[in-house]
Amino acid sequence: MRVIDADGKQLGILPRREALRLAEERSLDLVEVAPQADPPVAKLMDFGKYQYERAKREREARKARKEIEVKEVQLRPKTDEHDVSYKVRQARTFLQSGAKVRIRMRFRGREIYNLDIAKKQFENFASQLTDVGTIEQTPSFEGRTMLMIVAPGTGRK
Repeated sequence: MRVIDADGKQLGILPRREALRLAEERSLDLVEVAPQADPPVAKLMDFGKYQYERAKREREARKARKEIEVKEVQLRPKTDEHDVSYKVRQARTFLQSGAKVRIRMRFRGREIYNLDIAKKQFENFASQLTDVGTIEQTPSFEGRTMLMIVAPGTGRK
């Protein structure tokens, strides 16, 4: 087995017993790093310290990672133009802050039969947001609601 010192220096190819004795003398652990290699590679290290530092790095990476929020704007097919423009401004601020925006249109009663009105409203909504977002999911149905997702970014898909 090829043995590597805690400093990264190679100690050469040693029998397993010799490598374990060497690890015990130095109060370290013998950790197999590459079992598939020929000969297998093992490293002398303080395994507890190694696990602690790895967990610490993972915590830091998790802390640095930004969770993408999904904000929602709700509309109806009969929503007036002024109200739609207000919702567009609201969606624009969400996109500029880095959040995705889910635009949900709810249908009540017989409104579901006038899909052309809803599609025009979605197209109008999306065209007003092209400078700050891209359409991630085109309008699709989920029960009695129609959804579209816009992600932050420039240009339109």
